[in-house]
Amino acid sequence: MSVITRSVFSSALTTSVLGYAFYTDASDIEPPPFDIRTLSDLVRAYIVYGTCSIAPLVDAAPTILDILFGTPGASKIAENFVRATFFHQFVGADTANGALPLLASLRAENKGALFAYAVEVDKKEAAGQTNMERQPAHKHIIEEIIRIINASADFEDGRVLYIRRSTMIMVAQTAMLPNAQSLINLSTHLTNTRAPLEPPVLFPGTPSSSDLSILNSSTSTGVLTESDIHDLKELYNDLVQICTRAEERGVRVFIDAEHSWHQPAIDAFGHALMERFNKLPSNDSRRTWRDISSWTSSPSAREPAHDKVRPLVYVTYQAYLRRMPAHLAHSLALARARGYALGVKLVRGAYHPYELAVHQLARSADSAVGSYSSNNSRSLSISPDPEPPVQPSKDATDQCYNDCVTILIDAISQDVHRSGRFGAPGIGVFFGTHNWTSCEFILEELVKKGLGVVERVGVDDVQEDAVRIPLEVGERIAFGQLYGMSDALTNYLVGRTRCESPCVIKYVPFGTLLQVMPYLSRRAIENKSVLGAGGATRERKEAAALIWKKMKGWVVS
Repeated sequence: MSVITRSVFSSALTTSVLGYAFYTDASDIEPPPFDIRTLSDLVRAYIVYGTCSIAPLVDAAPTILDILFGTPGASKIAENFVRATFFHQFVGADTANGALPLLASLRAENKGALFAYAVEVDKKEAAGQTNMERQPAHKHIIEEIIRIINASADFEDGRVLYIRRSTMIMVAQTAMLPNAQSLINLSTHLTNTRAPLEPPVLFPGTPSSSDLSILNSSTSTGVLTESDIHDLKELYNDLVQICTRAEERGVRVFIDAEHSWHQPAIDAFGHALMERFNKLPSNDSRRTWRDISSWTSSPSAREPAHDKVRPLVYVTYQAYLRRMPAHLAHSLALARARGYALGVKLVRGAYHPYELAVHQLARSADSAVGSYSSNNSRSLSISPDPEPPVQPSKDATDQCYNDCVTILIDAISQDVHRSGRFGAPGIGVFFGTHNWTSCEFILEELVKKGLGVVERVGVDDVQEDAVRIPLEVGERIAFGQLYGMSDALTNYLVGRTRCESPCVIKYVPFGTLLQVMPYLSRRAIENKSVLGAGGATRERKEAAALIWKKMKGWVVS
């Protein structure tokens, strides 16, 4: 057999195998309804999730990319491939302004956006050790967050007037310090000094209104050094600056969650910000969130946007932590007692395997785990409990998530009845989930509580049930998925809900390719946790089924 013949035969065989694999994927699942993705989007998704379906390749991705990007000649090829696939799949753009066309495209599809600067700080850069003459990296990130707020507000100001402003921003506290060890030290201090509760809340505990009183000190206290206290005070001031600007421009602020050893401190800052910026008027004489004179008049006649945006600050609650739902119940009680609206972003959590591994190593007498500290002398885990802080299984996490959904929708129902149709919300909930079952459960609970009404709508000559969500409920809830992930679910939720403003949100990160490489590596690895067992495979098959549906449509037409 000649070389040419062997080459032709090899190409034909490869094409046949790939074609059969694609046909098998396309035939293995029904195309999800309401999906409006283009063919190019679906092809890219099929390639990306085909790669993500190969677990060993995903785990090795960070190392492989480091090698390729550091190899002359191969780096440009690798960069072009990553940009055309993973970057465009999971990242909105290189800059905030560059992502505005994407935000406009999402809004045209009745979707909002949760905007984030997806840059992870190098430890030496954060401490200003790489270039003492330039601005520290964490301060640059804070300035970038302010720019994101302005870009988001400008985008909303240019839209057709909605009842709800549906562009929001995400803040990660670990990127806003010279050294994230300060957060761990504060978390350790809080874990050791918080008064016991009855019933108890498991580690990482639940916040108290006195948590940040330690920042009034100027001297070291226990594990907190003078440098820690200085940096944490500065972090609080920077967070206040961000929230003040967000309040002025009418942009909601979401506080991201991290590992369990950061959470006590993150919760403390989050609830302090909610108490300051989500404060409700006394005697329940709440100003209306839909002020008739200011929000139906011309833009120049409007009052400040924060009269409309409430809650302003949201804190992330992770259902995979065993402290839930007790932590959630305590937070609801604390918000009521202190007179502020509770902002909740409910997620499952993305670090389950790592949390288990760190806890196991910390409990092993013969093992040690390094930390962010320079001498690597401490374990990452600060939990005093013998059991890991996370749920034992995904099934337990799923059940906990749904239990929290029930609690939150009941709280929303009570708040709507207490505040009336136009009263300022005392609670806002962002359901961050890629789980179809949980999304259906949320819709069912809304209907059960009288917060939504089922109506029939026609889609492709097929009648489907949709849930009409009244404006006073739509101001209090939203669904969210990561950009580039679970797009079929996102489109399904848009089709299944009817609301006066977008209540389905995409988390849209941005940053240059080199800046977001750590984010992309984590995104590929976390797909296994975020989407669950077989999640990437389902995404791949859904894309294949929709591609096949489009191809058959072209043939018929």
